[in-house]
Amino acid sequence: IPTHQGRVTVVLFVLEMEWVLSTGQDKNFTWHCSESGTQLGLYRTTAWVSGLQFDVETRHAFVGDYSGQVTILKLELDSCSLVTTFKGHTGNVTALCWDPVQRVLFSGSADHSIIMWDIGGGKGTAIELQGHNEKVQGLCYAPHTRQLISCSSDGGIVIWNMDVTRQETPEWLDSDSCQKCEQPFFWNFKQMWDSKKIGLRQHHCRKCGQAVCGKCSAKRSTIPLMGFEFEVRVCDSCHESITDEDRAPTATFHDSKHSIVYMHYEPTMGWLLTSGADKVVKLWDMTPVVS
Repeated sequence: IPTHQGRVTVVLFVLEMEWVLSTGQDKNFTWHCSESGTQLGLYRTTAWVSGLQFDVETRHAFVGDYSGQVTILKLELDSCSLVTTFKGHTGNVTALCWDPVQRVLFSGSADHSIIMWDIGGGKGTAIELQGHNEKVQGLCYAPHTRQLISCSSDGGIVIWNMDVTRQETPEWLDSDSCQKCEQPFFWNFKQMWDSKKIGLRQHHCRKCGQAVCGKCSAKRSTIPLMGFEFEVRVCDSCHESITDEDRAPTATFHDSKHSIVYMHYEPTMGWLLTSGADKVVKLWDMTPVVS
């Protein structure tokens, strides 16, 4: 089907609709009838697409692109309409995964993060998952156990337990001085002059979002229910409020020992297929950890 003027980036076959969805570096998103090859529609994206998912029941296409934006389109037989767009990544979207039961969309990014978007709940909730040190390369979901499988270019495979009540990360607050000790930050010239104090560098507590100085946020902690499986900066009061139970991990970490560029999960057999930059394909039995 001659459709794109640039390299095709993602192709998706929708058996129930007899559609073929495709995207390219020419920023074209198209869908064709798989039987006749007839083009049914075309949509121009803001950047070239690197992730694509489709929900048969609602006919919604989820499009992730290199600007870090995710777009939801409503597809019809001969047209489409824009539903909404949202952006939470600082890097390009590298992978998408859709859970049609919980109506949740997962997006992975080059910024090392994963975001869980509550599409069906209508609350606009976005839960961050921080468990990779390099670019997220693939996402798969095991609906029967509510576990998310993610992989990254450094070979890391993370199994996330999504059957827990997670908390949304707070927005970072703005302030001209530390919201704990009230010492001025380095751009607050007036307060520095009045108090005869040197301005400090601004940081943020990952748990409460307050703007704090380094002295008031010298401690680190994991906050798994907020998606922070690695230790992050927290203010002194938040550090005291985090219990050992709060630090209980909600993910397990595994090393594939090759730089993963693609992954696919087969839930019936419990097998995970990974291919790497080393030109090696590996088949994993995931039943001991995805259960």
